Amino acid sequence: MPKTPVADLIAGPVAPGVKKRNPIIVVDGVSRRFGGLTAVDVEHVEIPANAITALIGPNGAGKTTFFNLLTGFDQPNSGSWTFQGRDIGGVPAYRVARRGMVRTFQLTKALGLMTVMDNMLLGATKQPGENMLRALFRPTWRGREDEIREKAVDLLTRFKLDAKADDYAASLSGGQRKLLEMARALMSSPDLVMLDEPMAGVNPALTQSLLGHILDLKEQGMTVLFVEHDMHVVREIADWVIVMAEGRVVAEGAPDTVMSDPAVVDAYLGAHHDTDLGTLSGQLEVAKDMESDLVRHDLEEEAVADGR
Repeated sequence: MPKTPVADLIAGPVAPGVKKRNPIIVVDGVSRRFGGLTAVDVEHVEIPANAITALIGPNGAGKTTFFNLLTGFDQPNSGSWTFQGRDIGGVPAYRVARRGMVRTFQLTKALGLMTVMDNMLLGATKQPGENMLRALFRPTWRGREDEIREKAVDLLTRFKLDAKADDYAASLSGGQRKLLEMARALMSSPDLVMLDEPMAGVNPALTQSLLGHILDLKEQGMTVLFVEHDMHVVREIADWVIVMAEGRVVAEGAPDTVMSDPAVVDAYLGAHHDTDLGTLSGQLEVAKDMESDLVRHDLEEEAVADGR
């Protein structure tokens, strides 16, 4: 499926926090602190609807914490955000999911002592048989249960897990558990799917399969927001990229443009990735940018003593 043109996504010049033409999520002033550490400090960011957006950044940038906040698994110290125009700040995770925003986890949450099929059935919504009173009268919910099971079979077939339907989820490989978690998320027919490092721990044989499934989500009219460290994956499937560093959004743009952005290079590799720290001039350059007079003075004294 072709990528969405940048002009169709944004309504202003490319910059951190740029407004989107059709945002599905709008975040304003969201922060999360743990003691003296600020894990997330996002002034403004919008996620475009009907597109695949990658959220990237070095380890510790705050990406998963940001996911947890948006999906109700954690609460911010400040800020607000909307999903499809509705305020969902402070809404519990299960209600967020019912409104059409579902997520997967970096460490899969498959229920190992239940079968693959049972894991799928748990992901479905609007199950009248869960009502204690109606559960006593099977004819009132048997039709809905048959629909749910049929949908589960279709999804397992699409994700090539149908042969494992009666196996315990604990018997699946890491990659198969990723597939199961994605398939289970689709049981609720979401509008937005959020994937936290979907390729982590997946062997190369399943990577292309996962990529194909993510692209299929967009083709089916869903929006995808995913965290990923593999830049080849980001280039291949993302329409838009948002870069976080130290809890803040430092860059946004099309994949090829963002990868060459100095702010992104600095976030991943540091501002002095091209500096030769084995030379005095390189060390002084770093000290100068650190605004460390003490370090610079010590280096200069050392150079005089060594006759450099």
